[in-house]
Amino acid sequence: MKKKHYLTMFAVIMSMGLSMAQAQNPECMTNLSIFAEHAKVKNYDAAYEPWKKVYEACPDLNKAIYSYGERILKHKIKNSSGADKDGYEQDLLTMFDASHKYFPKKFTKADVMSDKVIYKSDNNMASDDQMYEMIEPMFDSDLKSIDNPKVLYIYFSSLVNLHEAGKKDLQEVFDVYDEVTEQNEVINKGYTDKINGYLQKEEAGTLTAKEKRNLGIYTRNSELLGKVAGSIDAKLGKLADCENLIPLYEKSFESKKDDITWVKRAVGRMYSKECTDDPMFKKLFEAQLALDPSADAYFYSGVLKSKSGDSNGAIADFNKAVELETDSNRKSDILYKVAGMMRKRGNKSQARSYAQKAINSNASNGKAYLLIANLYASSANACGSTPFEKRAIYWKAAEMARKAGRVDPSISGRANQSAASYNAKAPDKTMIFNADMAGKTVTFNCWVGGSVKVPSL
Repeated sequence: MKKKHYLTMFAVIMSMGLSMAQAQNPECMTNLSIFAEHAKVKNYDAAYEPWKKVYEACPDLNKAIYSYGERILKHKIKNSSGADKDGYEQDLLTMFDASHKYFPKKFTKADVMSDKVIYKSDNNMASDDQMYEMIEPMFDSDLKSIDNPKVLYIYFSSLVNLHEAGKKDLQEVFDVYDEVTEQNEVINKGYTDKINGYLQKEEAGTLTAKEKRNLGIYTRNSELLGKVAGSIDAKLGKLADCENLIPLYEKSFESKKDDITWVKRAVGRMYSKECTDDPMFKKLFEAQLALDPSADAYFYSGVLKSKSGDSNGAIADFNKAVELETDSNRKSDILYKVAGMMRKRGNKSQARSYAQKAINSNASNGKAYLLIANLYASSANACGSTPFEKRAIYWKAAEMARKAGRVDPSISGRANQSAASYNAKAPDKTMIFNADMAGKTVTFNCWVGGSVKVPSL
């Protein structure tokens, strides 16, 4: 449930929308003031009785009934047991529904569904079947309204469990995985777009105190989403290995080959799971190219040409894919994938070039920063004439890894781990002291170029 802190009772009273009946009920007004004052200082036991009177007599008096009501009831649940606890839990679930009934703009249908699902999941109050059935109607009809990644994980996790119990098909698992992943990407894009704007202000020294707080909020939200996304991938696990994908697609191809959504997802999944050597990948790609000769199709064409040794043809198709894509974020994803292909071929300079283009297209593409960091770290032996100079490249790699987590906190766990690993390989304090390099600059004369400042002791 969306919560709002009410700083003063004046703000509470001024925000009230009163009906004629409520205006004639001074007891509701009095009890509203009493429970709000108690709730503000977290005296939820004292707030309970006056809150309950307002909730039952004047449920549409003010949205604070539901914002504070959630805290009050959760406190009662935490501090009770047996039948009393069960009663408070039922009151909470009923109140979630009432919040939407009386304040639908503040507490949307998706908010209410999310609140109930998360509470039941956290407290083991529903089976996988029940969880799935609670979420499925909104997932099918209005997926975009579900903006809580935890709900998406609960839905997918329940589906996988149902599949393992023989109640759901593997194809449905893959379909829902794609939709959940795409929705998480949409949610995270909303976070990273805000983060990128704030980071630009921070670098310019114009970030306000309020914007700094917002930056922290969006950063934490993105970090949490990254953990949820990791849990979703872990839940999918080996179900999406080539040995499962290939026979499924072979079985479904004839009936699904004209379904562009199915074909594109199948091609993308086989690519991401590195199943591109199987003839089924080419078959699916050709179906995609015939249905929709788009940017993605040309990218996969480049992948196949690269595997066959046609380097020039591969580059031409990769560039065609970039040229065709008009959406900056999707273009960034294609450029990032091309950078990955260049890295596999051992062309580090070209890989960095494409990764940088990916960043230019989408400043929040943290994966592209991580790829560049990896390219730098893998070049240590080629960048420098002394052990100190060779290991200094790890500082530059760590810097890029930290940047990855900064622009896209959803990958901050992986980014911070990479940065720590690179820093551990960089010259330590003893090496810096013995080389008399503290505070000085190391210039790289290899393909990496640029320089890095040695930390001061």
